Amino acid sequence: MTERNGTPKESDDARPTPAGRHDDSAASLGDYRAAFHAGRLAMAVLNRDGLVLAANPAFGELVGADPDGLVAATAADLTDLGADPRVWTAYREVLCGRSDRLRCTRRLKHPEGHSVWVEVTVEPLTPEPLSGEERMLLSVADISDRHDLLARLRHLQMHDPVTRLPNRALFFERLAAALETAAFDATGTGRIGLCYLDLDGFKAVNDTLGHRVGDRLLSAVAQRLMRCAETDDDRGTGRPGHLVARLGGDEFALLVEDSTGTDQLAELAQRVLDALQRPFDLAGQRLSVSASIGVVERAAGGTTATGLMQAADTTLYWAKEDGKARWTLFDPERNAHRMTRQALSSTLRPAVDRGEFTLEYQPLVGLGDGRAQGVEALVRWRHPQFGTLSPNRFIALAEENGAIVELGRWVLERACHQARAWQLAHPGDRPLFVSVNVAVRQVWDSDLVADVAGILAETGLPPQLLQLELTESAVMGSAGRPLQALQALSDMGVRIAIDDFGTGYSNLAYLSRLPVSVLKLDGSFVRGFRSQEHPNPADEMIVEALVALAHRLGLTVTAECVESAEQAERLRRIGCDTGQGWLYSRPVAPDRVAALFI
Repeated sequence: MTERNGTPKESDDARPTPAGRHDDSAASLGDYRAAFHAGRLAMAVLNRDGLVLAANPAFGELVGADPDGLVAATAADLTDLGADPRVWTAYREVLCGRSDRLRCTRRLKHPEGHSVWVEVTVEPLTPEPLSGEERMLLSVADISDRHDLLARLRHLQMHDPVTRLPNRALFFERLAAALETAAFDATGTGRIGLCYLDLDGFKAVNDTLGHRVGDRLLSAVAQRLMRCAETDDDRGTGRPGHLVARLGGDEFALLVEDSTGTDQLAELAQRVLDALQRPFDLAGQRLSVSASIGVVERAAGGTTATGLMQAADTTLYWAKEDGKARWTLFDPERNAHRMTRQALSSTLRPAVDRGEFTLEYQPLVGLGDGRAQGVEALVRWRHPQFGTLSPNRFIALAEENGAIVELGRWVLERACHQARAWQLAHPGDRPLFVSVNVAVRQVWDSDLVADVAGILAETGLPPQLLQLELTESAVMGSAGRPLQALQALSDMGVRIAIDDFGTGYSNLAYLSRLPVSVLKLDGSFVRGFRSQEHPNPADEMIVEALVALAHRLGLTVTAECVESAEQAERLRRIGCDTGQGWLYSRPVAPDRVAALFI
């Protein structure tokens, strides 16, 4: 480079070094070293191999050694960086120059015997000015006070204030860790167990005695659960046994890591039941409680925390459903049935719109002349996954979730259309009436009278060719809207039949006041008519008395489940009007009903 007059310009590198520059550098370096040695923060300078080049007195005091004697020592050994594989890998990345910094928390043994929580930082230093050697600065800060505070806060956050047990958050944290450990630890059993329980009738304690007594009861229950959870090795040593947690309300869980099988969990569950059945004395109140317990034990591999808890929750529900004050073991077959029920229940309503239902018909035959007088419409579900399902697989589900209203309306409409088609196809023959089952929920949750009137008007089917069947429990004791609906239907000309008569409480006095025209005797009576299974005439006497009573009330009687000619003859002899069963025909498709007119 030249100046404007052509004279070469002296470069910065060519300029002479100012006097005293190296002395200033040396002074600065001396200042740094003075700060290094006088600092209260424990520090050490390392080379790329992780060996100590220099350590300050604070570092020597931390590890209980003379700083000069630490030269060439392995820093990872002094600060426990090799104990955790993840920390060790990150540390090596910094030493090799592939990472800029490591910061981690370690627990070190202080020379005086107590433990110290420290934060360890490792980061590169500027290379040595004279030698160019690359160095690392290791600093160790005592964070014991901060760690203890955080530990106390975490304990408060992760424990229930009433029982002082681990809460739901800590339980799921421990459960996830136990599953991970059990799945990969070859030294354990590789299995896990869980007892999930809640107290029977705890709400009544809160409602009658107050939440203060309820909290005392929960605390006392927790103490007994803790004693039940002690293992033989831990009992009397003060060491914790199986994890006991309060999940919320009156729900508790006992987690068994490395379980040895269902026998161990069953024994634990029974121990809990026995412990809780002993009365509790709480500030002058003597209380007795019981618990329902769901027990799950399985291999940890392939199991998730969510899946395990779902199984436990389901099993707890079974324990309550089976009568409470008991433990119940998870049953895969029972769970599969429950899942099937749930799948069916959730798809019932869409199945009606998709046209997955169909009707079959079973004849009702006069016992006097052997001719078909009517047919009962029986719904079938052609499920795309489970195949053809009979009514006992889905009708109860439809009643539970309300789908029975829509399904029942479809059955009624389809059956009336079909009955009208038969009537038109065989004008010279005696028409067959069609009998349709009606759930009591259809009476309550829909305008059954309007539905029937509309369908009869639409199809042109005479009302006397329609019979509606309701179960005895639904009809007996009917009042208000159900009774008004039945009366309106009867006034319309529709026949009302009581299905499965004899299985309910049979209020015969009330029977005379109902707008009923037909009694259908439950098949359990008819099955007793088989000679080889009928050592005494009791069943026949009962049926004969019911038939006589029905006739005096102006009712006709249909016997269900007629399977043999002998049964049919004996029923005819005692006055039964019609029969239904496999003796005459199984339920058949609509196109096969035409043969009944011949």
